[in-house]
Amino acid sequence: MGLQPLEFSDCYLDSPWFRERVRAHEAELEKTNKFIKELLKDGKNLIAATKNLSAAQRKFAHSLRDFKFEFIGDAETDDERYIDASLHEFSNFLKNLEEQREILALSVTETLIKPLERFRKEQLGAVKEEKKKFDKETEKNYSLLEKHLNLSAKKKELQLQEADNQVEQNRKHFYELSLEYVCKLQEIQERKKFECVEPVLSFFQGLFTFYHQGYELAKDFNHYKMALQINIQNTRNRFEGTRSEVEELMNKIRRNPQEHKRANNFTMEGYLYVQEKRPAPFGSSWVKHYCMYKKETKKFIMIPFEHRSGGKVGDEELFVLTYCTKRNTDTIDRRFCFDLEASDRPGVPVTMQAFSEEDRKLWMEALDGKEAVKCVHMVFKAIAAEHKGAQLDKIGFTIIKKCISAVETRGINDQGLYRVVGVSSKVQRLLSLLMDAKTCNEVDLENSVDWEVKTITSAMKQYLRSLPEPLMTYELHGEFIIPAKSGSPESRVNAVHFLVHKLPEKNKEMLEILVKHLANVSKHAKRNLMTVANLGVVFGPTLMRPQEETVAAIMDLKFQNIVVEILIENHEKIFKTLPDATFPEPISMSVSPPNAPPRQSRRQGQRIKRPLAVYNLCLELDDADSHSSPREDTPTGSMDSLSSQSPTPAFSSSPPGLLEGNHLIMDSGDLAGWTTNLPGQSRPSMVSWMNIPSANSAATNTALSTFFFPSPAPGSDRAVESVAHRKARAVYPCEAEHSSELSFQIGAIFEDVQFSREPGWLEGTLNGKRGLIPQNYVQFL
Repeated sequence: MGLQPLEFSDCYLDSPWFRERVRAHEAELEKTNKFIKELLKDGKNLIAATKNLSAAQRKFAHSLRDFKFEFIGDAETDDERYIDASLHEFSNFLKNLEEQREILALSVTETLIKPLERFRKEQLGAVKEEKKKFDKETEKNYSLLEKHLNLSAKKKELQLQEADNQVEQNRKHFYELSLEYVCKLQEIQERKKFECVEPVLSFFQGLFTFYHQGYELAKDFNHYKMALQINIQNTRNRFEGTRSEVEELMNKIRRNPQEHKRANNFTMEGYLYVQEKRPAPFGSSWVKHYCMYKKETKKFIMIPFEHRSGGKVGDEELFVLTYCTKRNTDTIDRRFCFDLEASDRPGVPVTMQAFSEEDRKLWMEALDGKEAVKCVHMVFKAIAAEHKGAQLDKIGFTIIKKCISAVETRGINDQGLYRVVGVSSKVQRLLSLLMDAKTCNEVDLENSVDWEVKTITSAMKQYLRSLPEPLMTYELHGEFIIPAKSGSPESRVNAVHFLVHKLPEKNKEMLEILVKHLANVSKHAKRNLMTVANLGVVFGPTLMRPQEETVAAIMDLKFQNIVVEILIENHEKIFKTLPDATFPEPISMSVSPPNAPPRQSRRQGQRIKRPLAVYNLCLELDDADSHSSPREDTPTGSMDSLSSQSPTPAFSSSPPGLLEGNHLIMDSGDLAGWTTNLPGQSRPSMVSWMNIPSANSAATNTALSTFFFPSPAPGSDRAVESVAHRKARAVYPCEAEHSSELSFQIGAIFEDVQFSREPGWLEGTLNGKRGLIPQNYVQFL
């Protein structure tokens, strides 16, 4: 179990457990800070000391191997898992460099030292400053509150009112600071992974350049390095989307904390001061307790807890409540007091003091006390005026079909389709016309120039988000998330297949229409740059959302994206076939997630590599309305930091849609799969790259053209034509590692075989299914 999420609503309760979770986050950041300091020290020694280079490498490798990032929530994505394993991979690489080498180029300082120092000073340093402010404000808030509660009720009303206002203002300031601090803590916990690993990755690129004797090892490492770049970029993209969601939730809670009170087993909970009587002449003392009350059982729990004494939790005291009575100021020299009587101590009331009159009213209502006032937060969800919004009715299906038809007719190849958002006012106007039965049929989206494609796509997304319940329902939300967190690719598909057929019929019908369209969009990814992964980022929050809006739920956004990716990649199987009737309920989270794939050194045999499919790492879209219209709340990640820190050249001439500026554009694909060795056979690798000569050399242009536009086979175009549409027989068995590949046994016959654009791969049809086949696994007939 990783670090527990810090819920914004807990800032207002400030419970002992909330403080424990905050301290756990602080300790993790301190551990990260120490790790970075050690890493920086080792890196500088590595650059400066030639004679101690070997020893510095071992120490550096040791630091990388022994450190592991903690994560928020109960599971990691595959990308995060590989990022965590990457430090161990880097460590293994360094262990193979046994002799002294030349001092690294000065660029290492720019690619490794400065980014880590900047992250440590700017990011971790900012958290330390926020912690000081938070601790100082905690002390100030509770000191002022205690002083305020000691005010005599006999003072003038004007003085008491001024004191109340001052305490309330200070409390609001404390809550504001607490919210900001919690948000900053969670942001840096998510940010640290790619901010720390990315400079290390750039540093390794420098090692490959300068250590010529390690050329073979570097070449073997390139495939893993490429996969890690994708993992980092995917994690960065998900971080951006998660951060915006967390900030939105924080702002909602800031505006109305009571509306976002988390559901739990207790009717009321919070801090109260409990009067503890002492023998004469010592009088009595007031001790702060965290109190919890459950109305159904009338059980009242008190736990002494003082923030200023190191946050130590005292012994729990539990009693069954008999009655509650309000105390007037003429019977006690303190305000906001009430008495409780326990069933095991009849006639011995316990006097308690709330923080304010409003706080006392809430407690009196929960405790069924005399003179109780209606509890405000119990009725915050008033019945709103009846308003017919988006529904899964005839108009709803018409809207979706009209929008899809228009997009596929007019804009299927538009770059950033569904990423680029339309102008808000236009989107709302179109949506209102479409949702009106009188005007819906009159709106012509396919031929009218009044409605831009981005306006249509934004209206469609807005309609789906406006449904009273997400398309994939609240009830099944948790069940869809579970298989995305663990299990094999096949088990994930089977689980999602099973759950889709548990959806209500209208939901399933609408989902099928939409997913079929998204699959069509992804087929045009080379033009519109909207890969399956990018569509998952956009439509994950649109099709799925939890019923309760919490930080823990936001941390599951990345798994929502994975579910949508599974739907798109396997839509034919999921919607056109029935699930296995014997398939059990979705897999349990007790199933251990697969570990990062093992790497083999060249001495143990060549590691078998999967071809890298084209995957979009970065979208930079030009939009005429970009200055006036907001971007989608799940922004595209950028590779600027990698590009600026890596010695990989920026190519002046590159194929459209593949290399743009310093950004590598690739299609979606499973990059982390590894297969077992076959005697004398290796699955082909798409490219051994990042050891490309300088950008201006002819060799570079040749290498690029070979990489991006490979010749499908030795020989002329005639040779290609002679191979296309032929039959082939499998000479080795193969297990598919991705949905785009075919699984087959020895002797399988493939129809309509032709060369793929991916080097070393063929395309063919087996049993009616078309997919990729490793070229060296078959013989042509």
